[in-house]
Amino acid sequence: MKLLRVRKDSYHDSVFLMLATQELKASGGVLDAVVAMGTDMNRELLSDMGFSGPDLDGAGPNDLVVAVEAGDAAKAEAAAARALELVDRKKSAAAASGGTGLARSGSLDAALGRLPGANLAVISLPGAYAAREARKALDRGLHVMLFSDNVPLEEEIALKRHASAKGLLVMGPDCGTAIVNGQPLCFANVVRRGTVGVAAASGTGLQEVTCLVDRYGAGISQAVGTGGRDLKNAAVGGRTMLLAVAALAADPATSVIVVISKPPAPDTALAVMEALSRSGKPCVVHLLGLKDPAVLGKPAANVHLASDLEDCARRAAALARGEPHRPVEWDLSEAEIERIVEREASGFAPAQRHLRGLYTGGTLADEALFLLQPLLGPVWSNNQTDPALVPPDPQVSTGHTIVDLGDDVFTVGRPHPMIDPSTRTDRLDKEAEDPSVAVLLLDLVLGYGSHPDPAGALAPRLEAARAKAAARGGRLSVVASVTGTPSDFQGLEDQKRKLEAAGAVVMPSNRQAARLAARILQKGAAR
Repeated sequence: MKLLRVRKDSYHDSVFLMLATQELKASGGVLDAVVAMGTDMNRELLSDMGFSGPDLDGAGPNDLVVAVEAGDAAKAEAAAARALELVDRKKSAAAASGGTGLARSGSLDAALGRLPGANLAVISLPGAYAAREARKALDRGLHVMLFSDNVPLEEEIALKRHASAKGLLVMGPDCGTAIVNGQPLCFANVVRRGTVGVAAASGTGLQEVTCLVDRYGAGISQAVGTGGRDLKNAAVGGRTMLLAVAALAADPATSVIVVISKPPAPDTALAVMEALSRSGKPCVVHLLGLKDPAVLGKPAANVHLASDLEDCARRAAALARGEPHRPVEWDLSEAEIERIVEREASGFAPAQRHLRGLYTGGTLADEALFLLQPLLGPVWSNNQTDPALVPPDPQVSTGHTIVDLGDDVFTVGRPHPMIDPSTRTDRLDKEAEDPSVAVLLLDLVLGYGSHPDPAGALAPRLEAARAKAAARGGRLSVVASVTGTPSDFQGLEDQKRKLEAAGAVVMPSNRQAARLAARILQKGAAR
């Protein structure tokens, strides 16, 4: 029984709604539940889940939507009433207690009154309202980190034109990671200070590279997120990226500049390459999934093209240390890699032929997809650039599949899987029932904003999945990587130990994890 309730003009913060959704799902008799605002995206996703009717069609971004699926009408009605009670109680409790205990301000002016020396505003509002507040911040002379998504393209273009005229940065929209003057913002890791400056149109790509630069003995001066459309959309024209490159070029604390992005619009690509050439500093560029390097023109002598995120970090760290770059295939010896492959590929049942990648980081999912396709053949994914290989139902895997679980279809009414591991553990349970699965490929992303113990949440489900495969007479191989540093509060080594105790092979980078997973699968198929 599906039931939908709409409460008009009842805006609630997404954190409250996520908590209400989680609590409702945990109550008896509820099969599924979503408590969310009636944005266009949320209405579309709820429609895909089978909810419909004039109430849903008429809901707007200020309207609260409660969607419940239960065993019968009475349970659905009780659950919907419970959802409204939970939302009201959580909001009332937060108002009574002052929420987190942090200073609360009702406006930008009030916040600046508390912190008059601020020069950067982090904005996290529904997309329909975010641009207005971002413009207010720019008019007050503040740089902006625009965490909000669903900001209309024309608003982004107007904001970035306005900011460029003032010499200010607009990081975003949908910018989740930055490190400014040593301070991690939103989803970011604790990395050592150093001389590598990063400008990235990808959040987990920025995290992977900055963490690896830290591991390879260098450090980060600044790390600027641009938002995914900054380079990709020709109308945006890389305005934030170009300002970031100019700022890093002028920064005496930055000796190496790194640029990370998916393939940009051709004219934007040439503009960025020219800006890097003019910087006079050694630069490293990695464009995930770039098929035609000719769009970049002939790189200047100071610009180095990296083949993947790990190679990008290694090149940048070597340049920062004044050492030659030495490509590395594996951190382990070839003999040790072969021993792991032999062990992991032994015991596959005849039906076990497929890989399933369950990712919380979108850029890491993309990198795995680009690395695996030449090795394994067609790979299905909700991030696929080939429409023929986009699953018709993103909740169901087929053949080799890489899933970006941070995609909007998986996060309606619930937190991002880097915050709430249940999105992935629920999917892992489903994959464990498929007798064709031989290898699971996983990422763990540590740092501010992420779950305090993602490996601890994942480990019991990995053990259960491996036990199911063994009970069917097969073996499930699990390969993982952890994006983080020893200074992250989750504890890099502790997270690795928990995964290994659950039977996973933990590799030092996403690239090495993906390549090892492919090699295990190939060895198993050859037996």
